Amino acid sequence: MGFASPTALPNLAADLRAGSRAALARAITLIESRRADHQAAARDLVQALLPDTGKAVRVGITGSPGVGKSTTIDVLGMMLIERGHKVAVLAVDPSSARTGGSILGDKTRMARLAASDLAYIRPSPASGTLGGVAAKTREAMLLCEAAGFDVVLVETVGIGQSETAVCDMTDFFLALMLPGAGDELQGIKKGLVELADMIAVNKADGDNIKRANLAAAEYRGALHILTPRSEHWHPPVLTYSALMGTGIDALWQKVLDHRTAMQASGEFDARRRQQQVKWMWSMLEQRMLAQLRADPSMRAKVKQTEAAVADGRITPALAAEQIAELLR
Repeated sequence: MGFASPTALPNLAADLRAGSRAALARAITLIESRRADHQAAARDLVQALLPDTGKAVRVGITGSPGVGKSTTIDVLGMMLIERGHKVAVLAVDPSSARTGGSILGDKTRMARLAASDLAYIRPSPASGTLGGVAAKTREAMLLCEAAGFDVVLVETVGIGQSETAVCDMTDFFLALMLPGAGDELQGIKKGLVELADMIAVNKADGDNIKRANLAAAEYRGALHILTPRSEHWHPPVLTYSALMGTGIDALWQKVLDHRTAMQASGEFDARRRQQQVKWMWSMLEQRMLAQLRADPSMRAKVKQTEAAVADGRITPALAAEQIAELLR
């Protein structure tokens, strides 16, 4: 990738602003590169494009395997395209480096969206660590916005902390659930429900409708006990069917209602400002860790210190202080 010439980055930025899919793919490959010169070029590119970002509706989507995330994204994305939107789908999957799995496998389950010129689907970078994947996904989101995509759907394929990471980079966090209330409700993670701006129960079709409604009622009960994330929004619980395409429009309307409520209260801008600062700190942590790993002498000292902690010769607190000294 020849980014060394003085015209290369401005040309790439101009092509990307013009909506070139090839330029967007090249730009995202650049931000995912581990080469120091590519990383420097990527920082300059994202900085140059910053005024063209921030206008999209950013929606995070989570749900356990089998809940129908891919089908939901396919149906929702196609509905949005029919309404005149351009839709980007990104994934945060910290497990992709280990398992080789990611949203690429889902492309077959997002067949219509993958074939549309008005959609852009990008798998998770296989950098393995959640912090690395999340940082790259955030930057990819900014590039998609600069390229004219006005809806960005960020899917979390991993579990646990990846949900928090996706919540921290989106405006609206949607949790998809299955219709079997009761036992499933026991297994619901309190943390996830506290993050969700809406719970949507999928597969509300055929014989499942009654079970889906029962599950929705139980989730509503669970939400009543918890303090909502915002005093201006009480997370609704909807039922829908990705298979039949029913309830998808109502689901999207709630996303828009939430945006209106957050903007009216000033919380929308406040949340985005907080997210920017969080991104800065997480990227700083990544840089410091990268520095420790990149310098061979530092790496050797860290290994020795690690071994001393493992053997119980020094305390973790003292070890952390010694490692911090290396960065000074």
